[in-house]
Amino acid sequence: MEKIAIVGVGNTKIGEWYENSLRGLTDIAISKALESANIEPKEIESTFIGSMSSGIFNQQEHISALIGPHSGVNAPALRVESACASGSQALRVAMMAIGAGYYDSALVIGVEKMTDLIDIGDVTTALGTASDSLWELGVGATFPALFALMMRAHMHKYGSTLEEFASVAVKNHDNGSLNPDAQFRKKVTMDTVMNSRVIADPIRLFDCSPVSDGAAAVIVTKESLAKKYTDDPVYIAGTGAGTDHIALHQRPDITTMESTKRAVKTAFDMAKIKTKDVDFVEVHDCFTIAEVITLEDIGFCKKGQGGKFSLEGETALNSKISVNPSGGLKAKGHPVGATGIYQVIEVFHQLRNEAGKRQVTNNNIGVTHNIGGSGATCVVNVFSRGD
Repeated sequence: MEKIAIVGVGNTKIGEWYENSLRGLTDIAISKALESANIEPKEIESTFIGSMSSGIFNQQEHISALIGPHSGVNAPALRVESACASGSQALRVAMMAIGAGYYDSALVIGVEKMTDLIDIGDVTTALGTASDSLWELGVGATFPALFALMMRAHMHKYGSTLEEFASVAVKNHDNGSLNPDAQFRKKVTMDTVMNSRVIADPIRLFDCSPVSDGAAAVIVTKESLAKKYTDDPVYIAGTGAGTDHIALHQRPDITTMESTKRAVKTAFDMAKIKTKDVDFVEVHDCFTIAEVITLEDIGFCKKGQGGKFSLEGETALNSKISVNPSGGLKAKGHPVGATGIYQVIEVFHQLRNEAGKRQVTNNNIGVTHNIGGSGATCVVNVFSRGD
């Protein structure tokens, strides 16, 4: 199969966009992506949109018809939903469509406008629909509670500490302070994280990613056409997806994510790489425990050592492995359906040496890791330059 290339990207700053709408945010991202690729809207043959819950957040379904035509892209459009992994799944569908020969080029969009729901309880409930609505959300287990169970189990099984988890937040805020598109551009201290209020013990406020608005878009095409649009395309060398039980109680071990392991194996095998070949990675740190588990499941450190690995500085920018140079979901923000595409855009800029003060110096191979729910879904992509 011919390689798939990313030739243009565009996004809004992540934050609280009270003055704008879902369609307004996507207009910004799409126009920037088209300009970046120097491509005309009529050249886009299909559109794929990742969005988790516009029906609840914005009382708007059928966004596949809403977004493309409003932005001047009149290609056939399809919405893809896979909770917080919706954006990455939309990219996979676009890759499959191009790889199968249906299209030569496609627009992939991720968008979520979460602040249209004023009551934070309503936002929590909307997000909770990505868990098991009967056995988790239906009995009051929100995502902070579910990840708190995972964190407590990890502490019990491996002796990990609150200080180790706090180091994840500190590092990601350090990186986010260097990202002009991040929701939070302020560094935090270990004391700030550890002394922040308890949300669901042992999770503190600063262990959590925020409620965010944002839209991100990428233009993808087949390898033979990539140089038509840019001298520096970024190639998708491998992709993989994994699925596990949606409910925690159905998994034999809640200190690991089997979906991540499956997605990593498929993506790395396709790209013909090993964990040691990865130079930097954008992982799904919706809560600090999620980053710790992911570091272990990808194989950057031994099982149970993810927190220590972070505390010792091994995941800092330009250290052993640069983890979340964008600031991650924790500082950059987490507009759920768009998160996967924001991760891809970070890798795109890093591989093209366009990341400014947060530039990774060793930048041959970049990886994105995007989960849905508490890890029931996972998408992993491997990216490389054309040189």
